[in-house]
Order: sequence, then structure tokens, then C-alpha cells
Amino acid sequence: MTFERFRGTVTYITNDSLEAAVNCALALERPLLVKGEPGTGKTLLAEAIASTFSAELIHWPVKSTTRAQDGLYVYDTVQRLYEARFGDGDVKDIRRYIKLGPLGRAFSSDRRLVLLIDEVDKADLEFPNDLLHELDRMRFVVGETGDEIVARERPIVIITSNNEKELPDAFLRRCVFHFIDFPTPEMMKAIVRVHHPKLDDALVDQAIVAFYELRQVPRVRKKPSTSELVDWLAVLSRSGVGHERLKRELPLPFAGVLLKKEQDHAALAEHRSGRKGRY
Repeated sequence: MTFERFRGTVTYITNDSLEAAVNCALALERPLLVKGEPGTGKTLLAEAIASTFSAELIHWPVKSTTRAQDGLYVYDTVQRLYEARFGDGDVKDIRRYIKLGPLGRAFSSDRRLVLLIDEVDKADLEFPNDLLHELDRMRFVVGETGDEIVARERPIVIITSNNEKELPDAFLRRCVFHFIDFPTPEMMKAIVRVHHPKLDDALVDQAIVAFYELRQVPRVRKKPSTSELVDWLAVLSRSGVGHERLKRELPLPFAGVLLKKEQDHAALAEHRSGRKGRY
């Protein structure tokens, strides 16, 4: 059986290993579990896959209180009580108060879509296994009405994790796994060019050098990400900062775009006090 392959998009730069992982998950019809530090494009990957296959994207951001049941449906008892009190609507029709969650909407769709389950490691330890139970069955029953919802098309499931906690082995066995490495300087330049195609090459090159050296500064807790580099370059360009000024100016101009913690600015200042002229 042949299937359309994922090869990235004009705005989402990939590499061979990432494309292979996505296509493996598509072939096996299993969830793709994607890990990597913040800013490596885990969430954007789901958007790129949806774009490739012209599919709707359902985004389910997971919180510490999220349960797998929430993804199927919720029974809006508050709305029903309100309408019973004020006489609006037919409160005997329970189906009016059943609200499908992200999983429920994915299962009930008559077209294949992309379901992004974002930051699965934020929920409690039971959530991943409960989630895969529902994804394996691709059907569920609404307890309040007895209605069964059966998936017509198996969604493309992308699950992201920031490694905040270990995921159960049973969960991992049923996923295709990929770790997105932070982009190399060469790949980063290609990514930057997608967002800033007209920027001066010398400015882009010098900004990337400064960016990667900043990420190596000891004691910087929140290392700047790709999106922050893209924003920083936009600010540099609009402010008329050229590569020569960027190379010699201490501290870095507009460093607040890159560093978001006071202690990280202090770590950078301390580091640079002993390495003047590095940039």
C-alpha cells in the first residue's frame, strides 16, 4: 500500500530523520511522540503535517488537571441547570448538553484530520495510558445517552512532550518516537531565511554566531529558542543595527528579546565581563 509522504513545507524546515519518523507513524497508523527542548518546532510540526495533507488541525493543550475523559466529551450540567431554572430550551434532551472534546471531534469527523496532543507530560501519570486506550479503540460510548461514536477515519496523532516527567513504558511501546535536536547553525540559517528572506547575509551570520554563543553561556537557565532569534533579527533590522555594530557592541543590543529571566541577564553580564570583545 502506498501513501503520501511528508517532506516538510516551505515554511517548516525538516531533516531526513524527522521525515522518516513522521512517515513511519503514518504507515503504522500510530501516534508520533515528539520530544525536544522548547522552541524546536514540536507544535509547528503538527501544523506542517496538517498543511501537507490539507487536513484540519485539532489542538488539545494538556494541563495538569486534564483527564482522557475530557478529550472525549463533557456533560454540561451547569448549562442544563441554568436552562431548567430559567425555562430556556428542552432540558429533557440530554444530547443538547453533551459537548465533544478534541478526541470526540476527531473520532466523529468524516475526514482524516491531525490531532495535536500538546505537552502530554503535564498531566498526571494515568493520563497517557488512558489516552492510548481510547486511541487504540477509536470509539467510545457517551454514558449519559448510550450513543456510541466510532471513528470513520483514524486521525494522524502527534503527541508532544517537554520531558517534564517520565512517560509509562506501555505508552511508549505504542508510539513512534522522535527527538527533535536543536537546529545546527546551517539549518538555523535556512529557518531564518524563511522568515527574513531579504535580511543582509552578514547580519544574519553574525546574529547566529551571537545566538549560539549565548546559548553556551554557563548558568543561563532559559536558553533562547528559534522563535526568539527570528524576533531578535526583526528588531535588529528595524532598528538599523548592522553586523559590525552587533559584533562590537557590549552588551548585546535588545538582549531582552532573547533572555526572559533576570538571572540570565546577570549570568550574561558576568560572562561577558571576562570575555570582552568575544562577539
